[in-house]
Amino acid sequence: MNNPLLIIARVALVLALVVIVLGAYVRLSDAGLGCPDWPGCYGNLLVPDHVDAGNENLAVRPLEQAKAWKEMVHRYVASTLGFLILIMAVMAGVKSSLSGMRGFSLALLVLVIFQGMLGMWTVTLLLKPVIVMSHLLGGLTILSLLCWTVLRQQSKQGVFVSARYSNLLPIVIFAIIVLVLQISLGGWTSSNYAALACPDFPTCQGVWWPNMDFKEGFILWRGLGIDYEGGVLLGPARTAIHMAHRIGAIITFFTIFYVAMQAIRSGVQQLKLTGIISLILLITQVTLGIANIKFHIPLPVAVSHNGVAALLLLSLVTLLHHCLPEKQPN
Repeated sequence: MNNPLLIIARVALVLALVVIVLGAYVRLSDAGLGCPDWPGCYGNLLVPDHVDAGNENLAVRPLEQAKAWKEMVHRYVASTLGFLILIMAVMAGVKSSLSGMRGFSLALLVLVIFQGMLGMWTVTLLLKPVIVMSHLLGGLTILSLLCWTVLRQQSKQGVFVSARYSNLLPIVIFAIIVLVLQISLGGWTSSNYAALACPDFPTCQGVWWPNMDFKEGFILWRGLGIDYEGGVLLGPARTAIHMAHRIGAIITFFTIFYVAMQAIRSGVQQLKLTGIISLILLITQVTLGIANIKFHIPLPVAVSHNGVAALLLLSLVTLLHHCLPEKQPN
């Protein structure tokens, strides 16, 4: 049966993943302030060839076209995603057959508007870590909700139908919480430029427990007017953040490994397939994390680390779908 909402949701889901990967690329290539204003770039919708001396944004940052284009492409794609989510909300509002999706679609639209505001604050507040981390989590929340929409809509059409296997529900929910916390730590590590605080592995600075300042490392708000590009923390604080992310990685690995193995052993085909995918993504993610340290954060590896984290979250959302009965309205 033709389902326009499902088609748009699938496109939006792919686009949301692209936005997250692009966002990681922009951040990791130090282009987050490539355009110091918002929503334009030095007052233009396109990156200008040059900026007049009187442009007030030049006082904030000189024009670097390569970085500016990275930032603007990310904004263009994110805006397209927002437009698709707006269409979904309108469709749910006007089509009686989709009336059950109205609240969900409206919530998704409100979330994407707030995500746009976080994108603005990321620039205007000069890459403040708590805003950058919130922006990352907002993007992953939108991605997960779009995935949920796709799964439930196509399940109604007999595609990848929910297995209704509620036995795994508690541990799947727990695994999602653990993964989101670990992704938050990853965002905090990246936004505080702490990824290379421990340049060796498995030790850190040649020891198992280096000098760390957790109190300083996890202050969420440091006031306004601080330019966080390059980081503002001293070594012990960055080391504390990095080590927290490593410890979180161990907990996350064993949690998701257990969930994936339980899904594989369930004997249910949909769960087994999703469990295998989760396991592959988990091993890939750990490998990328170690490679980041060993090879000192090469850009392709670092971006892939962000992308695989998003895919791993989607695999757990899919497991959640298979744990719940089909009780979603059209």
